[in-house]
Amino acid sequence: MANVVSVILAGGQGTRLFPLTKMRSKPAVPIAGRFRLIDIPISNCIHSDYRRIFILTQFASESLHRHIFLTYRFDAFHEDFVTLLSAQQTLENRDWYQGTADAVRQNLSFIKDLGDVVLILSGDHLYRMDYRKFVEGHLRTGADVSISVIPVGAGRVGEFGVMKVGSDGRITEFREKPRDAPAMEAMKVGEDVFSRFGIAPGDRTHLASMGIYVFSRDALVDLLTTNAYEDFGKQVIPEAIRRKKVFAHFFDGYWEDIGTIPSFFEANLALTRPAPAFDFYHQDRPIFTHARFLPGSKIIAADVASSILCEGSVIRGASIKDSIIGIRSKIGEGSVIERTVMMGADLYESAEDIARDGTHGIPPIGIGRGAEIRNAIIDKNARIGNGVRLVNARGVRDEKGDNCCIVGGILVVPKNSVIPDSTVI
Repeated sequence: MANVVSVILAGGQGTRLFPLTKMRSKPAVPIAGRFRLIDIPISNCIHSDYRRIFILTQFASESLHRHIFLTYRFDAFHEDFVTLLSAQQTLENRDWYQGTADAVRQNLSFIKDLGDVVLILSGDHLYRMDYRKFVEGHLRTGADVSISVIPVGAGRVGEFGVMKVGSDGRITEFREKPRDAPAMEAMKVGEDVFSRFGIAPGDRTHLASMGIYVFSRDALVDLLTTNAYEDFGKQVIPEAIRRKKVFAHFFDGYWEDIGTIPSFFEANLALTRPAPAFDFYHQDRPIFTHARFLPGSKIIAADVASSILCEGSVIRGASIKDSIIGIRSKIGEGSVIERTVMMGADLYESAEDIARDGTHGIPPIGIGRGAEIRNAIIDKNARIGNGVRLVNARGVRDEKGDNCCIVGGILVVPKNSVIPDSTVI
């Protein structure tokens, strides 16, 4: 059996997810009303029985650190661990992490002696994978590096690094996000390659990197110490293909890189469908997260359809459709919520706090009475007053704002924002 250590890259700023990443790193962004994106790779590691996990953090990491510290504690009778490695100054290095490869390079002294095989994961993707099959394939082929790949259609090629593979699965060519027609055509993969690895291609013509890697330890050390490359996808992987044996691990399940506000929004709303492609309701492979010990949701004469209501919420006479209502959410009477991702709250306000804020015209945390909210993301602890209409009334595509902005036609209310009574946006 391989001696595996896992490294989760969780330092990304996630600029395309702003303003959800205004106060937190991308892996700390809540998903499905009660989880965080970082819970996905950690849960996959635990279910794969790879429980020696380093998490590399940098940008706005306090929220992420607190979540990991409160959630992932293994017992004292095994050598399992989840350890945070934040960017730090040392006698040898005074710089922040300059990229994914540089982050691992700066922490090689912690990583290299704990495993013969290093599993490198992203902290912000949505998928389920048994990493043991990935590692087994890596060992079986005698690879120095293995890359998990997923079939994609020609229309998505410009979003990913794409590659060509030989009949044995060895990667022969890699291009990062090709966009011109000749380059895209040159990177097409024949149907015979898909069928050889048990995949029905359908209308999919290319193989995209999922940003998930397995390195043999010696190959990783060599690739990171013989150059100053900063990024795995753009620099280290092309170098590895030239110098090492690099093989593809084919994956044909659900996988989504939630990199933009529209993709985040649609990935959340997809969870409300009767049979979603990614299902949190999985008996044998649950997604772990912080145990909060909240009471059940209290529903008072509500009309709810195709929605997820998370624990600790109080809903009074509202109409909710195609939405996710996060933990500790409060929604007032007569409000209409449609196609909305509401992340909930970190706390319950006391009656005294509500009364004091009310004297200053500040509404309570949650959604007040008679509100109308459609096609929106409401971040944690937002205060939305009575009679507010968040409906993008002017049909704006993109617009910046402090307490509410519009990204790709989706209204986004940032964390801790205040929307006064009767506001219309």
